[in-house]
Amino acid sequence: MLTGVWIAVVSLPVVTYPAAFAAGARHLRRRTTHQGGGWREFVADFRTAVRGGWIAGLAGWAAAAAVWVDVQAVRAGIPGGPLVGAVGLFALIGLGVAGLRAAAVWEPGASWRVLLAAAGRRTVLDPAGSFLLVGGLAVVACSAWFVAPLAVPVLGAVAAAALAVEERGRRR
Repeated sequence: MLTGVWIAVVSLPVVTYPAAFAAGARHLRRRTTHQGGGWREFVADFRTAVRGGWIAGLAGWAAAAAVWVDVQAVRAGIPGGPLVGAVGLFALIGLGVAGLRAAAVWEPGASWRVLLAAAGRRTVLDPAGSFLLVGGLAVVACSAWFVAPLAVPVLGAVAAAALAVEERGRRR
């Protein structure tokens, strides 16, 4: 739960969410391998990840804005709007899953472009793992809808789920 709080705090600048999830996943990876790690290591990882991660965050918001335009086309009744809206929504979900997968395997010095490209391939090639992460994102959305403060600690659970899905894929 504390990892979710840390992720939420460093995500406040809005475009830093990929770096926040990367630092959170790295923190959880340290904890599961019985290595030390706390707030200082989390912040150090975040600072390293945010150097290129803010661009990925900005691209994510641009994709969300494009889907918002698609949804507005659906609401306006433009011919073909429902199809375009559905495709855009599924693409946004896929990008979210790929972003979580990329953050789960991030290491200092890794290129976000390379991480996201490889995560995109894993998203398509491992549909079971991808659906697990979609479920995690749905839990965050439902938690935020029902009781907003619950969404904060659930972010740590989603980072743990992304880490577990990547570990599962690596062992197969």
